Amino acid sequence: MSFAFGIGIGTQNKQGEWLEVYYQQPVLKPEASLAEAARNILDYKGGNQAFQATAAQLSELSAALAESGQNDQAGLAKQAAGSHRPVVVTLLETDDTASSTPEVYLKLHLISHRLAKPHGLKLDGIFGQLPNLAWTNEGAVDLNELPGRQLQARLEGRILEVKSVDKFPQMTDYVVPKGVRIADTARVRLGAYVGEGTTVMHEGFINFNAGTEGTSMIEGRISAGVMVGQGSDLGGGCSTMGTLSGGGNIIISVGENCLIGANSGIGIPLGDRSTVEAGLYITAGTKVALLDDKNVLVEIVKARDLASKPDLLFRRNSQTGAVECKTNRTAVELNEQLHANN
Repeated sequence: MSFAFGIGIGTQNKQGEWLEVYYQQPVLKPEASLAEAARNILDYKGGNQAFQATAAQLSELSAALAESGQNDQAGLAKQAAGSHRPVVVTLLETDDTASSTPEVYLKLHLISHRLAKPHGLKLDGIFGQLPNLAWTNEGAVDLNELPGRQLQARLEGRILEVKSVDKFPQMTDYVVPKGVRIADTARVRLGAYVGEGTTVMHEGFINFNAGTEGTSMIEGRISAGVMVGQGSDLGGGCSTMGTLSGGGNIIISVGENCLIGANSGIGIPLGDRSTVEAGLYITAGTKVALLDDKNVLVEIVKARDLASKPDLLFRRNSQTGAVECKTNRTAVELNEQLHANN
């Protein structure tokens, strides 16, 4: 059984190297007929490969897919046969480390299409397969070719607008998931998983291999590798520490129905129904004073000892400056009321 399949429309530089690929209908765990059709027409012999397909090959592929009942992919192959841009057919037999740009783009598409969740795919080594590009109003441009493209545009009375210089494009140039609001689309990268019901406000940010389960309000930063649970709220300017930002091997996550206040942040997994007050940043080594229901000190622990524990309220004592933690009784009582009639 194959792992993934995609017919993509891509961009190449003058050397014929792939810069980026758009997969409208990526497939996770495709039926055997897809791989079989590619095997016969593209001389696919197994493994993970990306084939630049000709119009004739795509027409043959379309007919073979239609005959096997793969009508959606057959239609896509038929349309791709008439493309003025290079077309790539990518087949992944296993979820191994990507060895080409088309393979990386297929995996990023699988996440943003909600076919796979963050940490569900092997993404190590992808930076080496992603060229740093100028993302313009005319698509991806090789940085070495950018000056010539800018001059040509000026000579033709146009301006080539460079929106960013990065390895990752914005997600919405490739896929807009159902049921989301994104105020500033440049702040959500391809490879983000944006759950249905999520609102990303202007200062919100979602990195690749990170995202939300849904119905979340995001006004802060979701770093690479971080997943935010259903119903949680990330306040303006808040931050979550990703594994690329010093978090080591600890996978940072936010539980369900949590609140991370404005300009605060976490460096530990936050349990369900927990709150971090505005302006407070909790790292794994932060010394935290545990208080009982009468605000009496029980013990002092490191924040990592409270990782993933539910119903906690983290705050800073305004007189002593000490970081304190109390059981979030309000959240517990509310939760009981919500489930009273179950």
